[in-house]
Amino acid sequence: MLRIDSLSITLGEFSVRDVSLEIQPNEYFIILGPTGAGKTVLLETIAGIHTPDSGKIFLCNREITSIEPRLRNIGMVYQDYMLFPHLTVQQNITFGLNQREVPKDEQSTMVDEICALLEITHLVGRYPGSLSGGEQQRVALARALVLKPEVLLLDEPMSALDRRTRERMRTELSRIRKLTGTTIVQITHHFDDVFAIADRIAIMREGRIVQVGETAEVFLHPADTFVAEFLGIGNIIRGTSSRAGYVTVITPETGPVFYASSRVSGDVVAALHAEDVIVSVAPFASSARNCLYGTVLEIIAFGSTIRVIIDVGFPLTALLTRESCHELHIEPGSRVYATFKATAVHVIPVNLE
Repeated sequence: MLRIDSLSITLGEFSVRDVSLEIQPNEYFIILGPTGAGKTVLLETIAGIHTPDSGKIFLCNREITSIEPRLRNIGMVYQDYMLFPHLTVQQNITFGLNQREVPKDEQSTMVDEICALLEITHLVGRYPGSLSGGEQQRVALARALVLKPEVLLLDEPMSALDRRTRERMRTELSRIRKLTGTTIVQITHHFDDVFAIADRIAIMREGRIVQVGETAEVFLHPADTFVAEFLGIGNIIRGTSSRAGYVTVITPETGPVFYASSRVSGDVVAALHAEDVIVSVAPFASSARNCLYGTVLEIIAFGSTIRVIIDVGFPLTALLTRESCHELHIEPGSRVYATFKATAVHVIPVNLE
């Protein structure tokens, strides 16, 4: 549906450098990256707001690099929605239709259909200033979707919403994508959005795409240390890796060795998700190859879960439910066992940092 070939552009402090992507029809594709990575510049260049310094953009195998925005059939919704405050909801939605000179009777049918789809029919006579954040977002989506875009670009569309409204809107966006068949490309800082609705994701750093893949694959197998740290993987352990028969031994800079399922040797970073670490007050029978003994350093409440930092010779983070933490009766100073499988350890060569 959308193909980007070696796209580069610099706008002040923000840049996109040699970006290539392929996004499939009806795909929900999310781009993640820290502030300043160039995510919004990339979206705006796809939309035609900026002209790239080099590279090409294709939509349905048709090059659109130099085509003006209104002729690209690409919709875009910004995080502040950018509704016209002096126009009613209906007038906001019909704004693009008027620009395309769509006949009034067709406009009426199209607006009725999109308002019914987004459940905002009762809002058509109101002005944006009287709407909640969730209602404003629905109107902004309606204004973009009424034009039947082949690709819909969403720039942090839920950043201003509270948690419960975000959850509802994630469900809504997924439903809209399925009903309309629209390909959606979204940028976000919220990992909950990624797990809830993304088919694939891309990670951006300093204007470049550093990893692309299915959500689970990227989270389980980060391409480098930056991706692992950005995704919030609980344990990033530096050391060396060597083969010992059928297993791989990781020797950290300090502390005991542990085992990984990997063929990588040399200087490495071992990435281990905190939720893959099992904490117990006594050793237990398990197929997991790694069982390290240590002292609880810190217990940190993290929403509905608890992060437990354990000194096993190096700091090791585990993620527990509040119930589990309470049942174990652990506190700073408690002696515990940290158990994890060799297959849960992802080994990254240092030369990929």
